[in-house]
Amino acid sequence: MDDAVRLESLTKTYGSGDSAVTALREIALSFPRGSFTAIMGPSGSGKSTLLQCAAGLDRPSSGRVLIDGEDIVGLNETELTELRRDRTGFIFQSFNLLPSLTAEQNVALPMRLAGRKPKRATVLAALAQVGLEAKAGSRPSQLSGGQQQRVAIARALVSRPAVLFADEPTGALDLTTGRELLDTLRRLAGGPVPAQPGGPGGETRVTTTIVMVTHDPTVAAYADRVLFLADGSLVGELRAPTAEAVAARMTDLAVAR
Repeated sequence: MDDAVRLESLTKTYGSGDSAVTALREIALSFPRGSFTAIMGPSGSGKSTLLQCAAGLDRPSSGRVLIDGEDIVGLNETELTELRRDRTGFIFQSFNLLPSLTAEQNVALPMRLAGRKPKRATVLAALAQVGLEAKAGSRPSQLSGGQQQRVAIARALVSRPAVLFADEPTGALDLTTGRELLDTLRRLAGGPVPAQPGGPGGETRVTTTIVMVTHDPTVAAYADRVLFLADGSLVGELRAPTAEAVAARMTDLAVAR
């Protein structure tokens, strides 16, 4: 299977000796191209550490992380920076848009900071992927919270990354806006969703690999599968998840602890 990301025996330990804390234990996972995976677990389960190691933001203590088939663990800081810029994208709770720049300028900014001059068509295509091409000239203050987060997604997509990492992407959004954002992520991963008034809808041939950390079963249910972590270990997987099934699994984990 063609994997955008693969983790092999991934272990992460903080500290040493008696004070050592193992955040991840021998994790073996693959994220196929075009898949949408949610990662869940109790507080302290290791889900954020897993995301950071998989994205090259933190180095594992042992094991391998392969993005596009390349083992990134042995890369130096310059090589890692280039990989993160060119082959991965990131979405966080905060939108991190510059208020003085338009949506188009915000999307183009990372490439400009890297010394590149992005083609306007490429930037507009990224905005079109999230249904915001018509808002290219709007500043953040002229956009809703959901639209701002979609600009942040377009910014992450403009370099056409192999994988898009999302850390609680709906955390700063209300329920309705959060659902609209999740519909956008479903489209990017190639999944059909109902058309939204004033926005894109239906099938799409765009396929982006998405790895998302969330604590919300309703949010996780938008993914193709949900992975469950506990005490740094992978303890379960749920495919074609429903919010109810995810919530029940999380309850079981809490009881087991």
